[in-house]
Amino acid sequence: MQCRVPRREFLRGIGAVTAATAASAFPLKKFCAAEFLYPPMDLSYFDRPISPAPGEIHFGYASITWSGNDRQAIEDIAALGFPGIQLRANVLKEFSGPAELRALLEKHQLKMVALSSGGVRIDSAVEKDEIAKHTANAKFVRDVGGLYLQVTDERPKDRAITSADYMRLGKLITEIGKRTADLGVSLGYHNHMGSLGERPEEVDQILEAADPRYATQARRRLRQGPAGSIPTVPGLTDLRSGALFLRMDLFMLGSVRGRRRGSGQGYREIC
Repeated sequence: MQCRVPRREFLRGIGAVTAATAASAFPLKKFCAAEFLYPPMDLSYFDRPISPAPGEIHFGYASITWSGNDRQAIEDIAALGFPGIQLRANVLKEFSGPAELRALLEKHQLKMVALSSGGVRIDSAVEKDEIAKHTANAKFVRDVGGLYLQVTDERPKDRAITSADYMRLGKLITEIGKRTADLGVSLGYHNHMGSLGERPEEVDQILEAADPRYATQARRRLRQGPAGSIPTVPGLTDLRSGALFLRMDLFMLGSVRGRRRGSGQGYREIC
């Protein structure tokens, strides 16, 4: 009498025999006795969600209020207890070199948060000069022990502005940012009154053309209105991801009427 075994059951039986043979030949005792690459771990800690650590906000003060007298600004800002300061490019001439400025800041326990490197011109004839100038300023920041380089721009005044201008500025600050990154200094673009990035929609066009790995926005602006009131600023809560630092510009409108904007009178900047 013939006995037919279905093919599927036959293969299942052959597989079971093979597995049993392999298991008997496997050195299970030696494997269990061997040391594990990593020690046993208690995974119960992962049963609870890990909440983020509380954020830290450090306030500094910008030296623009002292109208170029940065030595006095450093002394006064440190005396008030601020841990950081933002300086402008005039310190390049005021101090003999980065070592002198660094020593003065360390004496007063101040950190140079940023150096305002000035405006970036989008004229193709001076592009190489602009890149070289701001790269040199970034080297100064590094040697002083600072963190960031801030640039503004110079809006062309003799013609109408086109979308190509925003794109050109975005690409130019990216090229500058690549070189400052090589020095360990992050680059931030500061939109300013009278610049290509004066309006939010203009800033968007500039930053869309820039590579966020090398250039991002340095700050948003907050203005103090008459009678000390602080109005709601829509752009303030719309900080871009990766923004370097927030700097608040506070000034009393009544105290600056008829005075030069850059004089620092009635004008305060906190970074």
